[in-house]
Amino acid sequence: MTTFPQDIYTEPTSDPNTLANLGPLAAMAGIWVGERGVDVNPKADGPERQVFIERIELHPIDAQPNGPQLFYGLRYHTRIVKPGEVETFHDQVGYWLWEPATGNIIQTLTIPRGQTAMAVGKASADARSFHLRAERGSLTNGISSNPFLEHAFRTESYDIHVTINDDGTWSYEQETVLVIPDRTEPFAHTDRNTMRKVGEPVPNPTAREAASVG
Repeated sequence: MTTFPQDIYTEPTSDPNTLANLGPLAAMAGIWVGERGVDVNPKADGPERQVFIERIELHPIDAQPNGPQLFYGLRYHTRIVKPGEVETFHDQVGYWLWEPATGNIIQTLTIPRGQTAMAVGKASADARSFHLRAERGSLTNGISSNPFLEHAFRTESYDIHVTINDDGTWSYEQETVLVIPDRTEPFAHTDRNTMRKVGEPVPNPTAREAASVG
């Protein structure tokens, strides 16, 4: 059981340099492209395998306190297209958050299909891989969907495994378990990709201010 301090108001002193305090998320900061993504999604006549190209930007934000709790994090935007196409295949925004005091990692995600989720995991500051999970009905790592998605493609769980690779890339594997009315078994909607760095992160506002003063 988690023990919280009696003083729930006093905020700790934070470091203005978020990039130096991201723990296992530090290797993900920046602008990335993945050109060999694979998505397996449900269709009326069975699973469809779709390759995709992905661009994701992850930029540091100023430290975020909840009273004594303190997060350092990255704000992200993911855009995915099919090869040779312009139309967006998938769009997603949110935050990756790291809590140094506990080792907790949080990913928040929102997609413009009327769905949002918060996945939670745990890792050491020097971890090279980590796993986060969200579950339908949870009050702390839950999933919320619009009424149609809740009816037709009910999301039971979401898991993401991230691996930091020795060559400077990072990879992820996702599994989203769906309950669909015309299927007798849950459907495992999967995605995977390896991201290659193409740009540096923009420092967070307090880090930029500290650098200009210095």
